[in-house]
Amino acid sequence: MADSQLSTPDPTLDAPAAPPARKRPKPGERRVQILQALATMLEQPGAERITTAALAARLDVSEAALYRHFASKAQMFEGLIEFIEQSVFTLVNQIGEREPAGGAQAGKVVAMLMHFAEKNPGMTRVMVGDALVFENDRLQQRMNQFFDKIESTLKQSLRSGVDGDGSATPGLDAQVRASMLTAFAVGRLQRFARSGFKRLPSEHLEASLGFML
Repeated sequence: MADSQLSTPDPTLDAPAAPPARKRPKPGERRVQILQALATMLEQPGAERITTAALAARLDVSEAALYRHFASKAQMFEGLIEFIEQSVFTLVNQIGEREPAGGAQAGKVVAMLMHFAEKNPGMTRVMVGDALVFENDRLQQRMNQFFDKIESTLKQSLRSGVDGDGSATPGLDAQVRASMLTAFAVGRLQRFARSGFKRLPSEHLEASLGFML
């Protein structure tokens, strides 16, 4: 919450200072606070299903206050998924601009995904679906589409590298490798989440990618 200004007591009166004034969050600020709190709660290893009551208690607001910003808890999770999509694919585009297409580019995309997960453990539980088990099915479908897009990105990158190798089936080779890399990435993220965030996705990452690429 933003710092509040204390009112100045009248020097002629022997009275205590007024309590801090409670400022209302700026437009959009409360939505961000809600999503940040949800992500933080998801970072607790072994956390059970998060209820709106628990989320409201953490923010010291009523459940009704949450629903003034989000129509449902599913919409809150959609806000986290949007953050994941925008963050990851912005970084994917930056890698594409800096690194020539091929195995090295694909490896950097996978490495970026692993490091993103390490920095955002709560988001990792959303990415692998652990936090979505009892939520709306469309949320899991959206994360499935996220990984489909990752696989498509890897395939496009690898296709250029395979073309240069003179493969008789460049499209198939790229598809197989992209599928393998995506399965590897998902597996690493699942292990990270289900180990209570102890087994880091980046563990022996460079050597692992070296074997696959």
